[in-house]
Amino acid sequence: MKNEFKYIIHNNGDTSRKDPSKAKEMFPMERAWDARRFHRQIPNYHMTPLAALPNLSQLLGVGGIYVKDESLRLHMSSFKVMGGSYAVYRLVKQLLGKEDEDLSYEYLLSKECHDALGDVVFCSATDGNHGRGLAWACQKLNHPCKIYVHSETSQPRIDAIKRFGAEVTVVQGNYDDAVRQAAADAEKNGWYVVSDTSWEGYEEIPTWIMQGYTSILLEAQEQFSGMGIVKPTHVIVQAGVGALAAAVVGFYSALFPNDPPLFIVAEPDQAACIYESIAAGDGKCHTVEGDLATIMAGLACGEPSPIAFDILKNNADIFIQAPDNVAARGMRILGCPLHGDPIVISGESGALPLGTLFALCTDEIDEELKNVLKLDENSQIFMINTEGNTDPIEFRRILWDGKNPVPTRFQIQE
Repeated sequence: MKNEFKYIIHNNGDTSRKDPSKAKEMFPMERAWDARRFHRQIPNYHMTPLAALPNLSQLLGVGGIYVKDESLRLHMSSFKVMGGSYAVYRLVKQLLGKEDEDLSYEYLLSKECHDALGDVVFCSATDGNHGRGLAWACQKLNHPCKIYVHSETSQPRIDAIKRFGAEVTVVQGNYDDAVRQAAADAEKNGWYVVSDTSWEGYEEIPTWIMQGYTSILLEAQEQFSGMGIVKPTHVIVQAGVGALAAAVVGFYSALFPNDPPLFIVAEPDQAACIYESIAAGDGKCHTVEGDLATIMAGLACGEPSPIAFDILKNNADIFIQAPDNVAARGMRILGCPLHGDPIVISGESGALPLGTLFALCTDEIDEELKNVLKLDENSQIFMINTEGNTDPIEFRRILWDGKNPVPTRFQIQE
């Protein structure tokens, strides 16, 4: 049965029109190594698994499927802590006038450091995971933190932020309204915004956050090396404002400028701001209005981050918007895998890439899309499970109660 995906093959599949120059500028390897040096100092830091799913790969007729499992990152159930913590580190260095120095984690905790900084407050808007990661980083480094969430944010996600000592403000409206309120209050009170989305005049800190995510990709490349794989042939990455997607696409475009993987960017169909911006065809960011109603709370963003969009429009190959049932099926496949494949606990946003891949391989798709994808027994497909069970009630509704079922016409046939 023909699937319900909307897709765009960017630049008509002409890879010669890619431009990795900004990716090289934003994601040089020395910056990734700097982020990695900082992260390795954090107590209880360890490399997260790159889960191979050989039996699912065989079922789908591809060479390999590899899921970087960030549900196990620093007991935070999300990758977001990597960006927020690194941005706080870079901001502290800037405030101290020590941008060219490597500051130890111990120094960041010291009385000397705190006396030199004075009273600083960090704040941000969030759909849940970024705010929790920033709250965690601020608690570890003994700094106050103010987090803004929108009115549809679930109580378990709010409670998880509060557990790390942050003050949480609920803003009526959607995620983008929370972003605007956080920025306004920060300007009024002299706080420092640590946001993963950028806007005019606010680009440095979102860049640091994206660079912080590259620690994850350095780990993955080391793990691929251990398997004898130079690089993935395909990357499927989810997008909200586009920060993670741009970090992944930018990292690999900078590392392999002459032969990058095929990049597929997936979004919820109710919050596909990157897709709609690409569809406009003018190279500019465009806003998706409304309540952005999707189970993928971490991707429910109506406005792209301009610096992230700049990377994606110049380097990504395919843009897809998918209904919620695609992510829900991804959660169930990862949580109840084929015999012999590892269990991966994934939240709604984390499972979108796997759900997307499954649909691309099992549903009827346009020949045009099939010809560009080139999914076959030689394909080595990489994706990131960006979150674990961050909303236990919603998680049980999907896995136990079958919420957001796959429509009958797309279900597995005998």
